[in-house]
Amino acid sequence: MDVAPDIDAVAGESVVVIGGGFGGLSTACYLANAGADVTLLEKNEQLGGRASRLETDGFRFDMGPSWYLMPDVFERFFGHFGRSPDEFYELERLDPHYRVFWKDGDKVDVLPDREKNKQLFEEYEPGAGEAFEAYLEESERTYNIGMEHFVYEDRPRLRDYVDKDVMRYSWGLSLLGKMQGHVESYFDHPKLQQLMQYTLVFLGGSPYNTPALYNLMSHVDYNMGVYYPEGGIGAVVDGIVELGEDLGVEYVTDAEVTGIEGRRGGFAVDAADGERYLSDLVVSDADYAHTEQELLPPRKRQYTEEYWESRTYAPSAFLLYLGVEGDVPDLEHHTLVLPTAWDEHFAQIFDDPAWPDDPAYYLCVPSETDDTVAPEGHSNLFALVPIAPGLEDTPELREEFRDRVLDDIAENTGTELRDRIVFEETFCVNDFADRYNSYRGSALGLAHTLRQTSLLRPSHESDAVDGLYFTGSTTTPGIGVPMCLISGQITAEAVSKTT
Repeated sequence: MDVAPDIDAVAGESVVVIGGGFGGLSTACYLANAGADVTLLEKNEQLGGRASRLETDGFRFDMGPSWYLMPDVFERFFGHFGRSPDEFYELERLDPHYRVFWKDGDKVDVLPDREKNKQLFEEYEPGAGEAFEAYLEESERTYNIGMEHFVYEDRPRLRDYVDKDVMRYSWGLSLLGKMQGHVESYFDHPKLQQLMQYTLVFLGGSPYNTPALYNLMSHVDYNMGVYYPEGGIGAVVDGIVELGEDLGVEYVTDAEVTGIEGRRGGFAVDAADGERYLSDLVVSDADYAHTEQELLPPRKRQYTEEYWESRTYAPSAFLLYLGVEGDVPDLEHHTLVLPTAWDEHFAQIFDDPAWPDDPAYYLCVPSETDDTVAPEGHSNLFALVPIAPGLEDTPELREEFRDRVLDDIAENTGTELRDRIVFEETFCVNDFADRYNSYRGSALGLAHTLRQTSLLRPSHESDAVDGLYFTGSTTTPGIGVPMCLISGQITAEAVSKTT
């Protein structure tokens, strides 16, 4: 892959980047490296956006992203600046990648060993081992073509797809179907289908609304591997911030932006503390809907309130951060707990929003790998339950659901936590809305549905305000830490092309 994106013509320009999530941090690095004078304003007390950290009583939690996937994207990002990830953090490949408990008592470990995983599939369904190999071959091909020609290369207009080279690259890719139908064409056993689909949670979708193109995530999972950066995802944030500082980016935290005025060559960005930041250009990594609906006057908005209301949003989440005495030997660093049939849980997210009756959820136990995240003799873990965005979120509902989750963990993993908890905190719909200005309290933004993928996602460049740009998960290529890093590159290229 070419590691030298075309970013020029910004030398000497002043840029304010709003928001210090991965999209904003990435964009800031690319623009500063190209010679721009970059100031990044972050609403909260720390950088990282949803990759915030919670540190208390000797425990350190990654509050948001906790999976390090697609290491090639991080290598390419740092490589653009003549650096490498290992200058900033060390990686450990997890073994197993993760453990899955089903609520019928069944349990499997997915390993960093393709042959053993193939044998695992064969145990559940005769012929599934060979189907597993065929699925991964397609997944790898989709990944290689998709990343090079549809992820790193932005195609914001329909005419960008009416091209013989695009048609040649996309020939044979599963562009129109849904993941459920695609996986069913390979595997009959519902548990094998779930093993191939659980990664959809990273895209904020379900098997029934996510394009089959995202079968590429199985290549990420089974072939590329699952890693842990020493110090957690927060260490990755620190590494990118350090890189930005080396490139000349100025970071300002506790700087909540309240308004954007002006246009190219004459912007004024107002903060809640009364400060006004002047710049030639503005890039927003804040929530896209919040930026348009709250920071811009109506005449400078690209999308109406009705537009945002009509979108399909990725789930919110109920998060339960726990510091507990003793070990949790039945849990791995990454553990999934799944109903044998998860259709009802997805229906309670996307079709008939409600707190899930029989939740599918994820447990992260970084203390299984990293002894710096918890005091000696203790374990650090959090539970994440995907729930519908916009749900009523009250202390009473949280307490009731917290008890349900703790009971479910004990029943289905054999891990009783209740009497060992020494630290506890929850994070839910209202917190996503308050801390990150997230529309409807979504944890991730716009879901990756057929109508919200690629050129059908909101643009990187405003067509209502000259000199205003957007980056992050609502733009292309979409949701996830690697995608937000790439979004930063695409945004920087868009700035350069129109400067």
